[in-house]
Amino acid sequence: MSRACRGLVPSLVIILIALSPTPSGGAKAQQKGQSREGRPQSQEGPEPAIRLDTQLVNVLFSATDKQNRYVNDLTASDVKVLEDGKPQEIFTFKRESDLPLTMAILVDVSYSVASVLPQLTDAGARFVNSIIRPNKDKAAVVEFEGEATLVRDLTANAALLRRGLAEIARNAPPPRTSRMPPPIMTGSRKGGTSIFDSVIAACADLLAKEVGRKTIILFTDGYDTTSFTDRSEAVEEALRAEVIVYAIGIGDPDVDGVDRKALDKLCEPTGGRAFVPKYVEDLDEAFQQLERELRQQYLVAYEPANTAADGKFRKIEVRISNRKDIRVRHRRGYYAPGT
Repeated sequence: MSRACRGLVPSLVIILIALSPTPSGGAKAQQKGQSREGRPQSQEGPEPAIRLDTQLVNVLFSATDKQNRYVNDLTASDVKVLEDGKPQEIFTFKRESDLPLTMAILVDVSYSVASVLPQLTDAGARFVNSIIRPNKDKAAVVEFEGEATLVRDLTANAALLRRGLAEIARNAPPPRTSRMPPPIMTGSRKGGTSIFDSVIAACADLLAKEVGRKTIILFTDGYDTTSFTDRSEAVEEALRAEVIVYAIGIGDPDVDGVDRKALDKLCEPTGGRAFVPKYVEDLDEAFQQLERELRQQYLVAYEPANTAADGKFRKIEVRISNRKDIRVRHRRGYYAPGT
């Protein structure tokens, strides 16, 4: 059990959505139809099978233009992958929207979010109903403040997830009536906000052993006040578990609002992003943007030229060589297997 889960129920999970293909970077596998001479499998090619024979690194990425519209017509010849600055040989490139999706939905129930929690959980329930495909995707619901509590374990039942979100709204603390921070009880973190600890626990205890695309969806205002860990540790754990972190930034506009920069710094290194609606009435649009992001991705797989089993971090860069003004979002790297 991770440090973030110390003292909590073993099955405790946190809400963050993570996206990652299978097999993960560092796992031994080769896709059927991948030429060792370097000819990438075409986007329209057969579904890949797995052969335990060579080491592949899989990277999911999304591409947008200057108007922030998704670019859906990339081909293998447009894409180059570098690891630690060195070009890599691509074995697979394809549009990827059908891999199973495993989400950990982490809901901040601290005082600073309480005033908007009913609208947030209502919009979140509509998102769950839209995104979960029966017998394919699954999600868990966790609430957190100083510590985290599992509300619904991983399930493909959208109705159970919606009821879990409704329970959170019903049981939430009353909103703050002043700008004074809520009291934190001696010997307890109750009343605080432990975002980083929650991300670490969700990655290590809930998502690390899952397969397919793994995502953490974080509902919070971005202000961490009581974590034992810091942002860099949360990002590292997400990269190790190959989890993509997304955030819906929402908070009380009469108090502190949303720390957008903090959410960006947490999400972007993992390949995710933060969606921050200007008004609470815009929550549904923010969730629709998130759903489009999850369904508009590419998968590229390569065998790393560096085969050392040294456990070190390897930086990944995906470039679009033949197209201008395209922004690519992907995880910034992975940890090589250890000896």
